[in-house]
Amino acid sequence: MAHVPVAVLVFSGKRKSGKDYVTEKLLQRIGNEKCCIMRLSAPLKGQYAKEHQLDITRLLDASEYKERYRPDMIRWGEEKRNADPGYFCRIVTSGEGSDKKVWIISDARRLTDIAYFQQNYPSITWTVRVEADEDVRKARGFVFQSGVDDAESECGLDSVLDWDYIFKNNGNINLFETGLDTIVDDVQKKLDVANS
Repeated sequence: MAHVPVAVLVFSGKRKSGKDYVTEKLLQRIGNEKCCIMRLSAPLKGQYAKEHQLDITRLLDASEYKERYRPDMIRWGEEKRNADPGYFCRIVTSGEGSDKKVWIISDARRLTDIAYFQQNYPSITWTVRVEADEDVRKARGFVFQSGVDDAESECGLDSVLDWDYIFKNNGNINLFETGLDTIVDDVQKKLDVANS
């Protein structure tokens, strides 16, 4: 590990809970010069796209194209993780943005994802669960898909109870801003200590 950040925020949440939205807002608050978003699914999708001759750009967005390949991509990713649980974590933390002081891991899905960061970056890793009620998720386009929403990639962290932060994302702007403020304040304290 060439660079050790000041803080690592590991985000998790169900499909359509708003993880990407929350992490983008957090990045805006902390600033691009200090912070980056790392997506564990990006190297997975990139390698999957290469091996299957698919359009990586379309696999990275929230399109029907991605949904068409999601079940097979999940299966393929599981095979890689079973062989090496830290495979995707190592790729993403050695790539673009790894020199930043704050890492936002936007899409942890398994206990091994969290364990990787807690073991390799102890005392600076915070876990964040983004939650939204099912009716809110449905309004955002969520439709239960067998083989996806009941797979480990969506349910692997349901048993975790000791999140450092639980971020309620049901559309209440005051709760949303308070949640952001709390995380930003804690990150700023870490940055202040590192700069002193």
